[in-house]
Amino acid sequence: MASLASNPVTRFFAAIRTKRRNRLDRADSFQKVLYVFLTLLSLFMLIPLVFIFAQSLKPYQELFIVPPRPYVENPTFNNFRELFVLSSSSVVPVTRYLFNSIVTTVLTVIGVVIVSALCAYPLSKHKFPGHKILFATILLTLMFAPETVGIPRYLVASNLGIMNNYLGHLLPHLAAPVSVFLMKQFVDQVPNELLEAAKIDGAREFTVFYRIVIPTVMPAVATVAILTFQAAWGNTETSRLFMQDESMKTFPFFLSTITTGAVNNVARQGAAAAAALILFLPNLLFFLFYQRKVIATMAHSGIK
Repeated sequence: MASLASNPVTRFFAAIRTKRRNRLDRADSFQKVLYVFLTLLSLFMLIPLVFIFAQSLKPYQELFIVPPRPYVENPTFNNFRELFVLSSSSVVPVTRYLFNSIVTTVLTVIGVVIVSALCAYPLSKHKFPGHKILFATILLTLMFAPETVGIPRYLVASNLGIMNNYLGHLLPHLAAPVSVFLMKQFVDQVPNELLEAAKIDGAREFTVFYRIVIPTVMPAVATVAILTFQAAWGNTETSRLFMQDESMKTFPFFLSTITTGAVNNVARQGAAAAAALILFLPNLLFFLFYQRKVIATMAHSGIK
């Protein structure tokens, strides 16, 4: 045994095992520290979520405490009651604003996903004359600020006769260059051989698009749906520009009018906090429902 312990080869391999064990221990310790750091960071990132929930449940004496507290001591639902009482005295109830927001948001999400996919598929898989120029033109529209197209949008909506109806909320959002670009990048990764094999088997163009392309690019579809949902649910532009009828306006527009004016900046803060929570919750739930698809979109590197 002494001869084996004094053997240089044995000592060499023992030293290698010791170094490997120490390296694994250091890696394990670093991983534990990293987990603790990420846990603390995630708790810190949750503070705004906790704050918006607490703010909607705070009584008035807690709403104006300086500095603001991210928690509530005496929770109450009076802010939500005030929100509905506030709208009950007006001609249009708050439920009508919510109904308009739900209808327009659902229609906008479905419309943008369909239009973007139908635009991205031929741009990617059908090399028609001028397809590069058309795609470059779509990308060029990303350079324009929303304010620069406000007047043209109003003139188009007015000439089409879609003022004071749901089409006025829907049509201005259907042209979504970012969604088309994202969809096209994913459709580019669908193998042409797969589409050709489906066509040889007798599949028509719509069948190839619906049965093969759309299921393959579902991460992009989910991401486009989330981005469109957030933009449509919080949109006030169409209500402000295209809707003169109060009953056709949306909930975000109603929320923006709650605290309008110096007198109401204090008196309606409770109702505004409750409305902000109602406006925020659908975004949170929609993202949590599709978060795996969004992560797949960011990690997607090709068809495997």
